[in-house]
Amino acid sequence: MPQVSSKKKDKIAEQITHFLFESSPDSKFTSEIAENVARDEEFTKALLQDLEKKKIIVSIDKNPSGKDYSRRRRWRLSNEAYEVYSKHQQPTINNSFLNTQDSE
Repeated sequence: MPQVSSKKKDKIAEQITHFLFESSPDSKFTSEIAENVARDEEFTKALLQDLEKKKIIVSIDKNPSGKDYSRRRRWRLSNEAYEVYSKHQQPTINNSFLNTQDSE
């Protein structure tokens, strides 16, 4: 299997964070994230673990009842990453809304 360059890994990690931002505040299982970015689950899991080390995402290893998952994990954006991401998304949304209002 060919090596994936660090530049491509960064782009895939960016897709993952965007997917988690869109689905926020819900958390997603590794398999759901892998399906969304069209990547292998093991590769996706490795990227998720790297993002967790950088404190961009948080892993959830308990179900809503508080029982530990034995083999699964859910993921969500960390609070700090969500705040930063939403600040960068906000100007784009407001500008596109204002531009459509001006043209009417």
